[in-house]
Amino acid sequence: MAKITGSCLCGKVKFHCENQFTQFHLCHCELCQKVTGSAHASNLFTVHDNIIWLRGYAFVKRFDVPGCSMAHAFCVECGSAMPRLSGKEKLLVVPAGSLDSQANIAPQSNICWDERAKWYDDALNAPHIDGVPE
Repeated sequence: MAKITGSCLCGKVKFHCENQFTQFHLCHCELCQKVTGSAHASNLFTVHDNIIWLRGYAFVKRFDVPGCSMAHAFCVECGSAMPRLSGKEKLLVVPAGSLDSQANIAPQSNICWDERAKWYDDALNAPHIDGVPE
């Protein structure tokens, strides 16, 4: 299987892993909305040791939400979401947007659907515009 690379927005952090993701979920829980600033998190899952940090690991910081198993890793320079071990360190969680190319699987489910943003259903029906509106 081919390797896939990932990086942050500013380019200080770069990693690669085998493109062997076993799960891909869009999480709509309120915590994921807060951490992404969007409607959902888009997370891929793979075995815990499927990552090699190529540069900038010192720029990656992890925040563990008190009282639950939720965590967030990010580049301290630009704020981009970065891979992290799951709470029990059994799986590596890779934000889909951190990858530089296409993962081997498509999203499998929308989880925590009952917590989705109230505006999300309307957003699905909004017009699609190529590029940035003027």
